[in-house]
Amino acid sequence: MHEDFERCVRAVQSKDSRFDGWFFTAVLTTGIYCRPGCPVHPPKPENMTFYPSAAAAQQAGFRACKRCRPDASPGSPQWNERADLVARAMRLIADGVVDRDGVPGLAGRLGYSTRQVERQLLAELGAGPLALARAQRAQTARLLIETSALPMGDVAFAAGFSSIRTFNDTVREVFALTPTELRARAARRSPGRGCGTASDVSGTLSLRLPYRTPLTPGNLFGHLAATAVPGVEEWRDGAYRRTLRLPYGHGIVALRPEAGHIGCRLSLTDWRDLSHAISRCRWLLDLDADPVAVDGLLREDPLLAPHVDGSPGRRVPRTVDGAEFAVRVVLGQQVSTAAARTLAGRLVTAHGEPVADPGGGLTHLFPSPWELASLDPERLAMPRARRAALTGLVEALTGGGLDLDVGSDWDKARAQLAALPGFGPWSVEAVAMRALGDPDAFLPTDLGVRLAADSLGLPTTPAALVRRSAAWRPWRAYAVQYLWATGDHPINVLPDDRN
Repeated sequence: MHEDFERCVRAVQSKDSRFDGWFFTAVLTTGIYCRPGCPVHPPKPENMTFYPSAAAAQQAGFRACKRCRPDASPGSPQWNERADLVARAMRLIADGVVDRDGVPGLAGRLGYSTRQVERQLLAELGAGPLALARAQRAQTARLLIETSALPMGDVAFAAGFSSIRTFNDTVREVFALTPTELRARAARRSPGRGCGTASDVSGTLSLRLPYRTPLTPGNLFGHLAATAVPGVEEWRDGAYRRTLRLPYGHGIVALRPEAGHIGCRLSLTDWRDLSHAISRCRWLLDLDADPVAVDGLLREDPLLAPHVDGSPGRRVPRTVDGAEFAVRVVLGQQVSTAAARTLAGRLVTAHGEPVADPGGGLTHLFPSPWELASLDPERLAMPRARRAALTGLVEALTGGGLDLDVGSDWDKARAQLAALPGFGPWSVEAVAMRALGDPDAFLPTDLGVRLAADSLGLPTTPAALVRRSAAWRPWRAYAVQYLWATGDHPINVLPDDRN
């Protein structure tokens, strides 16, 4: 979009926050870059130039606006909507792969050469993987500087910088303030402003996760709470809480729907996991979606329009771990939600890594595929066919090359899943929707979808419903959320609303 000058100018002049993250405005006369919704008086069009990423603006010598904080805007929805090389690379960079494994590690995960990855990112985003990762490190550093009492040296290494000097130079270059000045400025701000608040608990950070409005929290948090695995997830004091398996340790997150943002409280055993944990939380709640585009298309269907208008901004509840969700799909085949939770809870108790949770009732990490590789399927209270499906899945995840992570190839993962025993169309599409993040995944055989189709006058046979759903592409996963919402089920409401 950044190449459409007139459209970008109109968005900036109208301070349209819907375009935050889609592009960035650089002001030639001041040397700063802003998000489109910046509240200051818009510059003259002849003084504007536009960039597709914050990294590109920084690389061109512009510093971040201190008023609108463009580095903290929602991510571009393109990286959730697309499955090509650039989109997969951006999801992996946001997940911290470059910081942990370098550009060669990123290229290896994508199955391309380093030169191919760098060329494609530079052509589309105006910045290579190192510059994009640097911009993310700067954003993580700002969060830690402003919302924690960590010493600056700890902030530098937690944010992924290799040295204190690089940390200081980058912060000064990107924000036109030293790290100490950034912290002092945050301390002077009135309560309630900024990205978050400092925590008085060691290893705990409170921050705000931005999103594009509107957002309907009922189906999002209701679904996560209603299907929560005991010991791994819970709803407590108005927040969804769960344990996180992270590259350098583990964590516990509490996510709470609040006015205009999601409140996020993270407890980490290693600060180096911060950016990865934030990325997974945003992915879980689908916070980088573009609800205006999604609802605009679905609203064109007269049968869906009343439901879209009634509760706009529904998101797709995802997962923090693709392998975990695939295992849970197998456990939930042909049983009730309660039975699936019970089975998963037993698996967690037997094979999950114990964790301490002084603030709640979480007890374990969900077992990794490698921890499940040693389980005895005969001890599982499931039919033989489902036990075979679980062991086949675990084998594929541990040694068969099955990748269900955020940067996976959607088509390849679908084909690999379909080749496994016990993975029919429903299971494959459920994983595609909630683990892979495909916005066009569709569940025509799902009972809830078929009941909703019948009540709305839509076709109920899978083949006919698939044909009818063509009008909802590429947002069929969101159409499923509106279809599910027509039923009376706990997944559709916040837990407190049921009392």
